[in-house]
Amino acid sequence: MTDVATVRNNAEWCEAVCRTHGRGGVFTRWAWTSRRRTPALYPDAVTLLPATGVADVLKAIDLSEGCSVKDSFARLDLSADGFEPIIEAQWIDRPAALSMPPAPSPFWTVASVGELAEWAIAWNGGPADLFRAQLLDEPAVRVLAARRNGVIIAGAIAYDSGPVTGVSNLFAVDGDLDDAWAGVLCALPGRRVVGYGTGGALAAAVRVGFARAGPLRVWQRTPSASRP
Repeated sequence: MTDVATVRNNAEWCEAVCRTHGRGGVFTRWAWTSRRRTPALYPDAVTLLPATGVADVLKAIDLSEGCSVKDSFARLDLSADGFEPIIEAQWIDRPAALSMPPAPSPFWTVASVGELAEWAIAWNGGPADLFRAQLLDEPAVRVLAARRNGVIIAGAIAYDSGPVTGVSNLFAVDGDLDDAWAGVLCALPGRRVVGYGTGGALAAAVRVGFARAGPLRVWQRTPSASRP
């Protein structure tokens, strides 16, 4: 069953990103939610417990077209409210006691606005404004990168919430996610590392010692549902 510490870590990371955009949300027992629409690629709500209900989420967010809900335990049915599932993924969990795989490229922590912009372009060609300079001042956040011949070739973001360190936005320019994971794990020694993935990214995580820890689903509201 999905661990609540893993879910909470991911919700706190979403809050950190939204806060840098002036759109911080609210934590209740049941969910993290944002009244204002969140930045691209980030949900408007994250459920925190398996028993979280539909009303606990939808009453606290802007239900306009494109709003999204991260159903952390894949328990909700939002189809009657005009949502459709857009992501089916698996949480992943790697115990701190596991040995580290060899890392061909050492990872370092991005420390400047210029490096962050370079990292964002290597990650996804941008968008340049998604990860803002204020993120570098968040004490729980580490933006990790590896270089080869002066060029960023891989990276990820680590968010430390105490019990676990969540890793997101993992990438490798050459597509070798096994090596990217190895570099990230070596940069986080002695930590229980969690996150989620799909497809090839999930398979790479399993190959370096992660266990599948439970399903999650992301729902998005369709255009027709938001029309009056």
